[in-house]
Amino acid sequence: MKRIGFLSFGHWQPVRGSLVHTAADALLQTIELAVAAEEIGADGAYVRVHHFARQFASPFPLLAAMAARTSRIELGTGVIDMRYENPLYMAEEAAITDLISGRRLQLGLSRGSPETAIRGSEAFGYVPAEGRTDADDAREKTEVFRAAIAGAGIAQSNPQMTGRSTALAITPQSDGLSDRIWWGSGTRQTAIWAAQQGMNLMSSTLLTEDTGVPFDELQAEQIELYRAAWNEAGWAHTPRVSVSRSILPIVNDTDRMYFGGMEEEGSEDQVGHLDGGLARFGKTYVGDPDRIARDLANDAAVQAADTVLITVPNQLGVDYNAHLLETIVQHVAPAAGWTSVEAASAR
Repeated sequence: MKRIGFLSFGHWQPVRGSLVHTAADALLQTIELAVAAEEIGADGAYVRVHHFARQFASPFPLLAAMAARTSRIELGTGVIDMRYENPLYMAEEAAITDLISGRRLQLGLSRGSPETAIRGSEAFGYVPAEGRTDADDAREKTEVFRAAIAGAGIAQSNPQMTGRSTALAITPQSDGLSDRIWWGSGTRQTAIWAAQQGMNLMSSTLLTEDTGVPFDELQAEQIELYRAAWNEAGWAHTPRVSVSRSILPIVNDTDRMYFGGMEEEGSEDQVGHLDGGLARFGKTYVGDPDRIARDLANDAAVQAADTVLITVPNQLGVDYNAHLLETIVQHVAPAAGWTSVEAASAR
């Protein structure tokens, strides 16, 4: 049994073939896709966060709108670039959004990825101190954010206003949110760090390291090391682990028109240079649902994870992506030997 969700980057561009010409299109269509995903029986709706690009940026207004239109599915990010965030303001926004959703929020955080802007977070006013890196700042902000949503005292009260001197927590608070924080890890070492911090693990379709083994095996090793570090840290609860996959089943002429030519070209991992080092990119699963199911059943990392996020081609519109998700949830996943949590609970 696995949770199955979609992950949208929220691309928009006024080009031929795209049904998402504007930011408004991207936002409103993602809300509608979340509604459709819930009706189909998927378990989650997640959005990617980028800055200075024609993609989703500040996620909380969108997540709150998705929450208001749904009642069951998880709503999350994969991931928020903490280099850009004020951790206390973010803690308030996260708690508010979680309460609106009925505590369905799953927040993926990370140091971020290569981006279109040079030192973009510095334009937001966040400049690392001498001797520190933006990765150091991202981890420190994550620590402050997590303390804030856990109810730590942040600011000293004004006795003239409160009648006492005490440490004040941010408000509101949302019980349980602390257990629903994930770290987006691109390496085995950062996965170990995430476990030591007590965060869930979120691993995507690329790893910023390469050892020469297939992507799924390297990612499965990452997951194994994470779980071993979690157990060694002695955390009381069981962590969650998600992986992302590009899955494009072909069942009709429209699917064939869009993706028929990709059945062979996307069938192998890709290795390239990213952020000054080697990176391994996972393959795309394209073709007949039964063939995809067999391949997924042999994907070591998919089998090791409890959550699979499907990256969707959002520019093809709500109807097409709902069709894609329905095919995966109702045909590919059961044939691969795993069922969505919603499908299992409906039995």
